[in-house]
Amino acid sequence: MEAILATRQIPIWQDRRAIALLMAASLTTMANATIAPALPGLERLFADDPNAALLTRLLVPAPSLAVAICAPLAGIAADRIGRRRLLLFGVVLFVISGCAGLVLPDLPAIFLSRLVLGIAVALIMTAQTALIGDYFTGDDRNALTGLQISARNLGGLVFILTAGWVATLSPRLPFAIYGLAAAFLPLMWLVIVDPPRLSPATRPGQIGAGDDRSPWRLLFASLVLLQAVTNMIFFIMPTQLSFFLDAQGYDSAIMTGSALGVLMLSGGGFALLYRRIQRAVGYAGIFALGYGAMALGFLLLVTTSTTPAIFGAVAAIGAGYALVSPSFVALALNLAPQQKRGLAGGILTASIFIGQFCSPLLSTPLIAGYGYPALFGGTAVLLAMMTATALAADGAKRLRRR
Repeated sequence: MEAILATRQIPIWQDRRAIALLMAASLTTMANATIAPALPGLERLFADDPNAALLTRLLVPAPSLAVAICAPLAGIAADRIGRRRLLLFGVVLFVISGCAGLVLPDLPAIFLSRLVLGIAVALIMTAQTALIGDYFTGDDRNALTGLQISARNLGGLVFILTAGWVATLSPRLPFAIYGLAAAFLPLMWLVIVDPPRLSPATRPGQIGAGDDRSPWRLLFASLVLLQAVTNMIFFIMPTQLSFFLDAQGYDSAIMTGSALGVLMLSGGGFALLYRRIQRAVGYAGIFALGYGAMALGFLLLVTTSTTPAIFGAVAAIGAGYALVSPSFVALALNLAPQQKRGLAGGILTASIFIGQFCSPLLSTPLIAGYGYPALFGGTAVLLAMMTATALAADGAKRLRRR
């Protein structure tokens, strides 16, 4: 085990532990957004259910509710019993619950299976985040946080494009895609091991190490809140885009699959540049760039509805989200002491999915009352304010250095 945990002078992308963790990261996007292109078809398939309109919209964020509840508990378990067991069991549960939608008879049963899927995601993401902190430090850790966003997006590109096409055959077929996760298990079984437990004193240079009275908790709580808001905004795409495109007269299954594919491809590409950009502009600068790009994307959705403009808008949103997301993980792992890393990973994971679950609950009434332009325009204004705040923080930091 010591040999596996030892630092090796090889590129991060050649480290088999990193590859296994990136495989786990790709499941995050698969968990929620894979069935997004099938939502209108599922609504029609179960049209006799009086709650079909609401339930179909909740199928995408349903795992988020379970993650939000279970991730902190998974974090505690990761600190006490180890990360390996949680990761492997989570992937097995992911495959079973994800594929269940192929055969379940009604929307309530499918919704329940999506909640179980969320439990699996909580186990996977909590263990994966903690293991990144356990295995890697410094530049390698920053590189891997960017690569995991790229893995989520590029994995999502494959999963969602495939789902968009198979949804034209049957709205149930996208559920079969969850079975692909079984192919990741052999490598995870071979290379993922639990690190030796360290006492607080062994990491004296880490913020908060060995001192629960340190300010890391307050800083971490602020980070968690910001990540929840960011994901609530971003998740407008997989939960509402298909209905927006349907209202615009597009073939929603194919167009949604293509648009979300562009979003994932853009995000995956920009996430690969994260370490380089972060080095150049710092954390405040990268938040400003990311939120600015997302604001531009939502503004484009308000001003035009042509196909190239829609693709440009989702590309900007995907790029912006990919730039800000790695910073949450990197900052959280820098803040949390080693013995609290599982709990920190669980809470950070919960914040992502709290935002995702709240997204349709807030956006659907806004659309019903004021329409898509009001939702997209208001979101663009909020993101512009977040951009201005990040720029102000960056400016204040530069002034203090003088």
